[in-house]
Amino acid sequence: MSNMTENTLAKGQAKPRRVPSVALIFFVLLTFAITWGIAGSYIFFPEMASSAFGELSGLHPLFFIATWGPGIAGIILVLSFGGMRGLRAFFSRVLLWRAHSLWWLLVIVGLPLVFVAGSLIKGGPLLADLPEEGLGVAFLITFIMLFLGPMEEFGWRGMAQPLLQRHVAPFWAGAIIGVVWGVWHLPAFYLSGVVFAEWDFMTFFVGSITLAILITPIFNSSRGGLLLPILFHWQLIIPFWPDAQPWDTRILVVITALVVWTNRKTMFSRQGAVTQVIPDQDQLSAERSVG
Repeated sequence: MSNMTENTLAKGQAKPRRVPSVALIFFVLLTFAITWGIAGSYIFFPEMASSAFGELSGLHPLFFIATWGPGIAGIILVLSFGGMRGLRAFFSRVLLWRAHSLWWLLVIVGLPLVFVAGSLIKGGPLLADLPEEGLGVAFLITFIMLFLGPMEEFGWRGMAQPLLQRHVAPFWAGAIIGVVWGVWHLPAFYLSGVVFAEWDFMTFFVGSITLAILITPIFNSSRGGLLLPILFHWQLIIPFWPDAQPWDTRILVVITALVVWTNRKTMFSRQGAVTQVIPDQDQLSAERSVG
């Protein structure tokens, strides 16, 4: 085989570039620029924005783009540092589903029970009221929600969590993301036509930090998989679950405290924490073969 052919094959099999830690700064700046840029135009220039793009609502395309801000920022940076090969490896993290069965139980069963319990404590219903259009529309909204908030996870857990865990323990990485996540949502509380306008920000802020810490051991247990974080995020916005504020936050604080205490050895040590944004092909193959 000629040297030229060998070099060509070597280039084709070259590993994607590692995303540097400094990318975290660009991720935060780009995330806020996308989301706050859209939200800010409707807050400070409502007539101009509405005239140009229409009234903002939860189904408006710009609301989707604003919500996708972290995911868009993460994907842009992965593409910038890793190219198409790196982006494919990055997206393959959605296929990393193996984690302890208790984490799956918490995501699939535990979170809905939190909302039901919180609602019942405050004298609310077992489930949320169905829309006037009926059950079919409720399922349609549930499906749409899968492609709304959960897409943020390509940024928060896809990009920010691994980069932060290179420098701080998982607990602190989750807490930092929770603070940023909460502040990032702030403009939504000043927008009419979206659900956040009816919520209390401080309760939501505490909840954001709590959830970001709670999802951290789940993320690391799946070795950086994005499927569980996506499903976790989806459970938070499924319209079948009743409004349980502030009791859902209070219950989640207790659950998170128990999870952190039970997993304190891994939560307060960087050893074993996921630090790769773009996984190696060998790592992906090894993760998929475990079972």
